[in-house]
Amino acid sequence: MTEAPALPATSTGTALTRFNALRHGVLSRYTLLPWEDEGEYQDIVSALVSEHQPSGPTEEHLVEELAGILWRKRRLRLAEGAAYRCGLERATSSYGGAAAAAVAHLRAFASQQDVADAVQTTPENTASDYAHLAADHAQTKQALAILAAGEDGAYEQALAALRGDTREWWESLLLEPEEDERPFSPDEAGLTRFLQEKVEPWYDNKRQELENRPLLRSQALGQALEPERLQELARYEVHLDRKLERTLAMLLKLKDLRRSVEPA
Repeated sequence: MTEAPALPATSTGTALTRFNALRHGVLSRYTLLPWEDEGEYQDIVSALVSEHQPSGPTEEHLVEELAGILWRKRRLRLAEGAAYRCGLERATSSYGGAAAAAVAHLRAFASQQDVADAVQTTPENTASDYAHLAADHAQTKQALAILAAGEDGAYEQALAALRGDTREWWESLLLEPEEDERPFSPDEAGLTRFLQEKVEPWYDNKRQELENRPLLRSQALGQALEPERLQELARYEVHLDRKLERTLAMLLKLKDLRRSVEPA
């Protein structure tokens, strides 16, 4: 038997011949949405055709139905992921409250930016941040040790031992002292007080932020769960599962019936 000629592309640019695994496939061209992957869908169709070997338009229609059901279940997985991402965006927004809730039992403070960082940062990045923090803190400790020794030129040596951004912080406070605070003096005593009252607490806060990352991440991911939305998706999936079961049973019954009447 000669093959039927290839049909032209539809007005949307989807050619029926792309679904040539089914000669009578009338549903496939309407199953895909414009942004979906035709190749991935065709793989499902081809796999089902290979498994069930449909004969005739009725069996082909049932195989198409199976492909459409599986494709819709795929969409459900995408919708579930999208629902989580929307919830996660709200949990990490400035009004989400995830930061305060995550550390409420610790009587600690965290910002929504901390939550966003915790969600986006990998464990490897956090370990790297710990290492950098320890190395930076060591420079501050070295500067404090130089100041405590009190040798000639200790002020200049201590400044040289500090990180560049710490020195910039120090210089900015000398130029513009903070309101309602005693100004720092540009000498050993003033630098010591700056390191003890400003820099050391900053390291403590930064270390606490890194320690809280797992809590912040779990809080944000937990708040991202939206049961109402997921329940709607779950109900639709149950509908698809029942349809899948009925369609498959109908196909298998039809195939058995066909075999029973075929000549031996």
